[in-house]
Amino acid sequence: MNRLVSRVLLLLLAMPGSLFALEHVTVRRDGREQKVSGQVVVTAEDGGLLLMTNDGTLWAIEPDKLVSREQDDQEFHPLARNELSKQLLSELPEGFEVYSTRHYLICYNTSREYAAWCGSLFERLYKGFINAWSRKGLKLHEPEFPLVAVIFSSPEAYSKYAQSELGEAAPSIVGYYSLRSNRVTMYDLTGIESLRSAGDRRGSPGQINAVLSRPEAEQVVATIIHEATHQIAFNSGLQTRFADIPLWVSEGLAVFFETPDLQSAKGWRTIGAVNTSRLDRFREYLSRRPAGSLKSLLSDDKRIRDTRTALDAYAEAWALNYFLIHYRPKQYVAYLQMLSGKKQFLWDEPKTRLREFQAAFGDLSQLDSDFLKQMQKVH
Repeated sequence: MNRLVSRVLLLLLAMPGSLFALEHVTVRRDGREQKVSGQVVVTAEDGGLLLMTNDGTLWAIEPDKLVSREQDDQEFHPLARNELSKQLLSELPEGFEVYSTRHYLICYNTSREYAAWCGSLFERLYKGFINAWSRKGLKLHEPEFPLVAVIFSSPEAYSKYAQSELGEAAPSIVGYYSLRSNRVTMYDLTGIESLRSAGDRRGSPGQINAVLSRPEAEQVVATIIHEATHQIAFNSGLQTRFADIPLWVSEGLAVFFETPDLQSAKGWRTIGAVNTSRLDRFREYLSRRPAGSLKSLLSDDKRIRDTRTALDAYAEAWALNYFLIHYRPKQYVAYLQMLSGKKQFLWDEPKTRLREFQAAFGDLSQLDSDFLKQMQKVH
């Protein structure tokens, strides 16, 4: 996920009286004017806006791009599922269809069987995610908008579409969640030649499962689950889009849930299971882990964002979330509840992040010692 770069320096919440009003905003983009309508979520002191449209998209509008804004007496309402489906199909290339589940709208131009397989996988993850936190006393809510996943039939078509958000990295990424559009975008993984054996067909759910249950497919399936976990977290009240949620939390949690569970028909049985690849990387990192590693991970997002340090940082983020969830569960849930109240586009200083973490979990040196001792026992 990429943090949206904004020139807005000081932001205030929109006044309560305007929270449900519909606003019509004209913005200047790429040399032309465009009109968008929705609910103003944040108003900046300098006149910038964060606007949510009725399909769940967030528009960050800088003051110099704002041409005009008008408010009417209509209330803001999310699009109904059938209306959202029509809008999605109008935006996507020709040939797409929509497969609907309880929580998801799956837009696809691959086989209906693969769309249904993904819908089932995502619903199992959704159920497991909500149940896992409910058992820990954390109450989440139903998504305000249907959760949208866009599935392309080929990596090439996906890369062309994703380039506007991912740039040159698009061909190397099998799927992603967009904070702006609130959608997961991916391609049909059964088309990856390296995962297929002679005689494989891209057909029934059983055949799809056979291809994607192989050990060599685990990482690509885990990536899709990882991105779908982000989407659920940002739509169930656990986290808020464009709020300052530390990446060690959001990414570590997604890694915590990402281990595929393709055999379960009733839930996500592997929630909380050891992520062996991340554990191996973390233990390899321990031999060169500096004394201030935990402090640097907590203070800012630099290590996770830097490609040179990201693998070690992701491994440590998974390990820290694993440790806190299993061995400091009450404090961890209270910490997540505090983060869920973060306001959009207000970025914390490193000292604030450290202070909030220590308020939840106590002395950092003692916790780091307990963390390392406990993770040595995990296998």
